[in-house]
Amino acid sequence: MVSRGLTYNILSGLEISVTLVSICSAMVSKTHSQLIFLFLFLLSSLNIASSSYTHNVANFDKWISFNVKKHEERKNDPGPDLKLRQAESNKVTITVSQDGSGHFKTISEALNSIPPRNTRRVIVSISPGVYREKVMIPRTMAFVTLSGNAGNPLTITGNDTASASGRNGSPLGTFQSATVAVDGSYFVAINIKFENSAPHEIGRRGEQGVALRISGTKAAFYNCSFSGAQDTLYDHKGLHFFNNCYIQGSVDFIFGSARSLYQNCYLNSTTKKVASITAQKRTNSSLEGGFSFKNCTVTGSGHVYLGRAWGDYSRVVFSYTYMDNLVLPKGWSDWGHQNRDSRVYYGEYMCSGPGANFAGRVPWARVLNDEEAKPFIGTQFIEGDTWLIDTW
Repeated sequence: MVSRGLTYNILSGLEISVTLVSICSAMVSKTHSQLIFLFLFLLSSLNIASSSYTHNVANFDKWISFNVKKHEERKNDPGPDLKLRQAESNKVTITVSQDGSGHFKTISEALNSIPPRNTRRVIVSISPGVYREKVMIPRTMAFVTLSGNAGNPLTITGNDTASASGRNGSPLGTFQSATVAVDGSYFVAINIKFENSAPHEIGRRGEQGVALRISGTKAAFYNCSFSGAQDTLYDHKGLHFFNNCYIQGSVDFIFGSARSLYQNCYLNSTTKKVASITAQKRTNSSLEGGFSFKNCTVTGSGHVYLGRAWGDYSRVVFSYTYMDNLVLPKGWSDWGHQNRDSRVYYGEYMCSGPGANFAGRVPWARVLNDEEAKPFIGTQFIEGDTWLIDTW
């Protein structure tokens, strides 16, 4: 449609130009003033056509430039980026132990020792124990790894809620309720239990209690668990990978706007009535956010939707996942906004178990074929080839 407009405007401009020359030649006998008037009139018409042409060309060029840029980014992708390679080649390890046998007694003390704008991988090796502290990793602190013991993982616990009072006396809100909040990029967690012990009572407000909020991009979690009630895991934004993790909660216990791959994860509902596992917030069709669950298990108590649409273009896909009978036959919820039915992308592929029966699903859910599922069932969904490394 754009090309048609361009052709029309180009031809219109040429026709006007030719007409202008022809008329000017034929009217040499007219008075000077008449000729000038006619010339200005035709020139004005030419400018209008030229303006329309310029506008369409600008839009067309903008669209082309965007796609060329995205293509070149993928085409010229060198693998792990330079900053990551440099950070991994210059690792340092610091230790945390509550009995004083390490470099530090608390996780926060260890993190405070890392210089701002850190450019090397810092592995914080943490001894087993229950660490009752609110851990914050700022945006200026990249390349941090929190590593626990595989046989006896440590626990980082807190009980803040959205309605709890902050330093200035106002409510914390969901965002600030997190026991552990990560704003720095290239974060890694291994063998860690993240916990928010605040209970959830049905019908009460302000009880959102986040165990972990991840807002930095290119973050990976291996053999970790996330325990809470309402809003356990705030998968806020960025590219994230969760592998062999346990995630437990009652209401919307995986939520956010990120683009994340959950692989070999165990999703456990503790709701007593009806709730939702995910609340993905993709607000625009051009955004690349979404949650993909591959080779996972869905089980627990109550009855659950696989997801409900927090954003108008919410996107969640389950593949090769076992679903127990707690999954409601409808499968998905539009959160009471029917206008979202035609916009959300909720897909299932090669799932099993009593909760995977697609017969009762909402009509706007999708059974994906092989080609449709392909973008979601590998680390390419999160551009993993550029930042996931297997040398932890």
